[in-house]
Amino acid sequence: MKRKNAQTLGEVIREFFDDNTELYDKILEIRVHRAWGEILGPMVMQYTRNLYVRNGVMYVSLTSSVLRSELILYTDCLIKSLNEYAGSEVLHKIIIR
Repeated sequence: MKRKNAQTLGEVIREFFDDNTELYDKILEIRVHRAWGEILGPMVMQYTRNLYVRNGVMYVSLTSSVLRSELILYTDCLIKSLNEYAGSEVLHKIIIR
């Protein structure tokens, strides 16, 4: 017997996230957090002490002042790369400490 209101799994998940935008935003923040390590590599992760995203701003604490000054020069490029990895405009600003 065939059901009349059958939906694909993708449609159901999309509807779920449309109803729960806070959850979807949190998932995007986690993607950006993961992207930091994948885009910049293990050497930068070695010097990354604290990393979190709040309200479209990524806060990064680094232990190397040389790396900090280099990354500050490339913040616009980093924002673009991290947003592309997440597949959405998650970040507007990166604060590197």
